[in-house]
Amino acid sequence: MTNAGNLGNLLLIIVPAVCDEDGNPFGDDSSTCRSRSLSYSSLSMALGGLFIWTHTYSLMQKSGKLYHKMQSKSIQCPADSDEEHEQAKEDGPAGCADEEAPLPTSVKPREHEHEHEHGEEEEHQMEAPLLSCESEVADKGFWTKLKDAIHQFIEELMAPPTISAIIGFVVGLVPWLKSLIVGDGAPFKVIQDSLQLMGDGTIPCITLILGGNLTQGLRKSGLKRAVIVAVLCVRFVLLPLIGIAVVRAAYGLGFLSRDPLYRYVLMVQFAVPPAMNIGTMAQLFDVGQEECSVIFLWTYLVAAVALTAWSTVFMSVLS
Repeated sequence: MTNAGNLGNLLLIIVPAVCDEDGNPFGDDSSTCRSRSLSYSSLSMALGGLFIWTHTYSLMQKSGKLYHKMQSKSIQCPADSDEEHEQAKEDGPAGCADEEAPLPTSVKPREHEHEHEHGEEEEHQMEAPLLSCESEVADKGFWTKLKDAIHQFIEELMAPPTISAIIGFVVGLVPWLKSLIVGDGAPFKVIQDSLQLMGDGTIPCITLILGGNLTQGLRKSGLKRAVIVAVLCVRFVLLPLIGIAVVRAAYGLGFLSRDPLYRYVLMVQFAVPPAMNIGTMAQLFDVGQEECSVIFLWTYLVAAVALTAWSTVFMSVLS
């Protein structure tokens, strides 16, 4: 939850709204400020999409596989034996007598030894597949692991948001492609208008989906309060302070432009709540859905106050 923030629709809503306010510290011309804010927010959304659907997707996938592997390997026999023991207690002395009854006298020691050996063979046969699987994993060489890693990375790049971001970067960086689509005199300007219309409608749709997911957080969950408090402290106290230090250090070293709006967008990225795509990945891999909903509920409730407070701090730092 502290790995990736909401770098998409929230920045597209918050940053242009700041430019529309009178007396904003980013210039008197609100139209120019709004245009630059949309550019910076769109760049942040594209890079954030690449990060979320590669790194965060990989973390969620590994966690889901590990969780389901542990669930499949959980042994139900101890639970069954406990239930049988409780049932024997409820049955009274007769049940306990049946439980502690000795072997029949007709069973010879040699037959008992034969049954014991047969039981050991069955246990060995049950353990053999697990041991063989572990040995197969251990026997994987360097090239096999490298091949699996490359295959997984390519699979992550095939996600629709990642492909869209890559196409957008290609069109924006290649001048003749950009001139065909972007601009008032572009021959295929209808593509830009259509994409812009769809994008404007996507923002409220994502907000509605966010509201629907937050209602699931009202349900009971086994998540401890200490975990929720820790996530809130890291997300809204520690990360914004780190963001101020990182942006100021990068600006002091000459890595960032002198535009205060650009540095403001970079700082806000450290103060936003968790990305909604994390909940989508939790549903995709069927792991931690209730926990995600509870954390989303509390983080977005606190974000209403935290974002306002940190935005004020960021503006005072940049002014």
